[in-house]
Amino acid sequence: MSDTPRHELFSSRFAYLLAATGAAVGLGNLWKFPYMLGSNGGAAFMLVYLAAVFLVALPIMLSEMVLGRYSGLSAPGTFQKLADEGSVSRAWTGFAWFGLLGVFLALSFFSVVGGWSIAYTVNTFSGAFSGLDAGAADAAFHDIQAEPVAAVFWHFLFMLGTIVIVAGGIRAGIEAATRIMMPALTILLVAFVAYGAITGAFLEALNYMFTWDFSLITPGTAIAATGQAFFSLSVGVGSVLTYAAYLPKNVSLPQAAIVIAVTDTAVALLAGLAIFPIVFGHGLDPESGPRLLFVAMSSAFGNMPFGWLIGGSFFLLVAIAAITSSIAMLETIVSRAEEYRPGYRRPLTWAIGAFVFVAGLGTVFSFNIWKEVHPLDFVALFHDRTVFGLIDYFVNNLVAPIGATGYAVFAGWCFSQDIARRELAFSSPRAFALWRLLCRYVCPAAILGVLIASL
Repeated sequence: MSDTPRHELFSSRFAYLLAATGAAVGLGNLWKFPYMLGSNGGAAFMLVYLAAVFLVALPIMLSEMVLGRYSGLSAPGTFQKLADEGSVSRAWTGFAWFGLLGVFLALSFFSVVGGWSIAYTVNTFSGAFSGLDAGAADAAFHDIQAEPVAAVFWHFLFMLGTIVIVAGGIRAGIEAATRIMMPALTILLVAFVAYGAITGAFLEALNYMFTWDFSLITPGTAIAATGQAFFSLSVGVGSVLTYAAYLPKNVSLPQAAIVIAVTDTAVALLAGLAIFPIVFGHGLDPESGPRLLFVAMSSAFGNMPFGWLIGGSFFLLVAIAAITSSIAMLETIVSRAEEYRPGYRRPLTWAIGAFVFVAGLGTVFSFNIWKEVHPLDFVALFHDRTVFGLIDYFVNNLVAPIGATGYAVFAGWCFSQDIARRELAFSSPRAFALWRLLCRYVCPAAILGVLIASL
């Protein structure tokens, strides 16, 4: 693999940071973080989450970045290159392919949820949700899921947008798109925080998110917060490694990682400050779970002045966040395919995107024509899980924690210290020693707890 051509690079540090931050800032921040915070004790969850981001997720992110920039290749290509150099076992290549499978399956259901965000954007702007109470909003969400033709259409539309951007390449596609979408996302998010501060129960939201009650920090809260931390930063599946492979050598990896982690965390906090004032102001339940974003918020927008405009803009924000993450997932797969067939990015992207779309039909149908189909019902752990339930469990409870542990262990125990030290270029030897310590012991122990709890 040493003669494998390197991929196109980002044009600048700023372009990389926009794309990498966009990859991290997605539905994990706007959809999952608020309902996870609402279901796990508010500020107690927040405190553990912040610790997990900087003590667990950030060191793993650096591990992926070191490997990606050193090799300039995809995750499987990186480990194959290291194996060819005789420095690691070829078994690590299998580990990378396991992560790639996880990315493929994750994108297949992520595209379906992203399609819902487009549906809600269109329907809210059109006034279709005006005047909805909580019961009607719940029925509307069910209708979007239950009608297979419509659900397939929204899934197709979201996947089509993802394919078009990735097919354009690193600079003309991903970089150009994120230069537009990330500023738009930031403006919309800040506008919603300002809106909540003026019209919503902003003080109640602040108290909910930032009044610490250490008695609420339970083992369950700690496990949920740790899992959310590496889910939010997209570590453990090779996406961070892939983008780092396109990073110029003169960019500081530690500085880039810190900027991404801080920005991603800031977006998660801003999402809470945008959503919870509306939730509390309209008497909604902050512990509504996964339905908080689509059901609770749409009922709130349906009963406020200019709700069609405010709500439509909100769901547009969600759709933008979703697609900045989906392009990173598809690029992670395309990157490897392009190493086999250099110069064929466009047809490869369309072919892989088509396969992802077809795989996503399993998730679409899990909410309608296959909702009573439970393929592994004979296994107690998977009892009553639909096709979507199985994919979701495999990706979030197995691939992500196993992948995150693998990258931490590899960086801490197997990868050349000299190469890692050169790529990281820490200003202090103590910083490098701390990174190695976290990768060797703290990160694997923390993620092992999440993995065991999920079984």
